[in-house]
Amino acid sequence: QVQLVESGGGLVQAGGSLRLSCAASGSMFSINLMGWYRRPPGKQRELVATVTNAGNTNYADSVKGRFTISRDNAKNTVYLQMDSLKPEDTAVYYCNAIIQTYHWGNYWGQGTQVTVSS
Repeated sequence: QVQLVESGGGLVQAGGSLRLSCAASGSMFSINLMGWYRRPPGKQRELVATVTNAGNTNYADSVKGRFTISRDNAKNTVYLQMDSLKPEDTAVYYCNAIIQTYHWGNYWGQGTQVTVSS
């Protein structure tokens, strides 16, 4: 059974940095797209950033120039480096991955809280 386990959330002051990690484990053949989404308080879940297995990245306009997504294919892990954090970045952050087991599936992590104080 495939699992995505996130780590690295927490409380930080505005202007600070955090690094999120998400490791995929279990029986799998390959991982295609990996990414991060977030759900701010009282709002719907939104895309933050994605990265393909070839390293091509895509970012939400609100985080461009501040966040950096990367992945280590050997470790089945995706990272999100968050710099210059703002209070509006406060949200539960979710890892997402498109993973091939016996079929392709869309998998989600359990979520990790990021709180940015002003």
